[in-house]
Amino acid sequence: MEHWPLRHLVLRTPRLELRPDDDAGLDGLVEAAYAGVHPPEEMPFLVPWTDADPRYLGRGILQYFWSQRAALAPERWTVNFVVRHEGTVIGMQSLDGTDFTVTREVSSGSWLGLAHQGRGLGTEMRAAVLLFAFDHLGAVRARSDAFADNHASHRVSAKLGYRRDGTATAVRRGRPTEDVRLVLDAAGFRRPDWVLRAGGVDGCLGLLGAA
Repeated sequence: MEHWPLRHLVLRTPRLELRPDDDAGLDGLVEAAYAGVHPPEEMPFLVPWTDADPRYLGRGILQYFWSQRAALAPERWTVNFVVRHEGTVIGMQSLDGTDFTVTREVSSGSWLGLAHQGRGLGTEMRAAVLLFAFDHLGAVRARSDAFADNHASHRVSAKLGYRRDGTATAVRRGRPTEDVRLVLDAAGFRRPDWVLRAGGVDGCLGLLGAA
C-alpha cells in the first residue's frame, strides 16, 4: 500500500513540471522566494508572507507548507505544486478543495519568482492545475481571487475564461483594498493549445475526495 500517493503525482506542460511539495522542492522554493517575488512597494498577497523578517522567512515557508501537508484529508485539502522550469524551482501553484466530493469545486493560488515573470509561465501553470481539476478530478467549477490592482493575475484569469463574481474589502498593510472574486465553470474554461501530461493520478483520487 502507498501511504502517500501524492509523491508520484506529476503534471507536465510544454515548459513546466509541477509536483506536490517535498522537502527538496521546498528548499528550492525558499531560494526562489529569497530571490524576489514582487517589488517591495507592492503586496499582491492577501496573507503578506513576503513581509516577514528576512531572517525567518525561509523557516516560515517550510513550516507553512509542512502544516498544509500534515492537515491534508479528503474533506479539506491543499496540494501545493512546486513548479520547475528546466529543472529549476521557479514558483508554486496551489489547488484547494473543501468537501470536494459534494461541491466539485476547487480554488487556486500561486506565485512566481520575479526573474520568471512576463513569459506566460503563470498562465501555463494555472492552466495545468485547471486541466488536472476538470479532466482528472471531475471538478465542475474553479474559484480564484486577486486584489483589484493585481493586473498580472487578472490577465491570467481573463485568458483562461474566469468571470467576476463580486468583491470584498480586505486589509492590506493597514489599508482597505478591494479583493475581486473570480469563478470559472468547466464549460467556460479557455483551454490551452497543448495537452497536459499527468502521471500518478489514480492513486491520489481517494485522498482528494475524487474517487
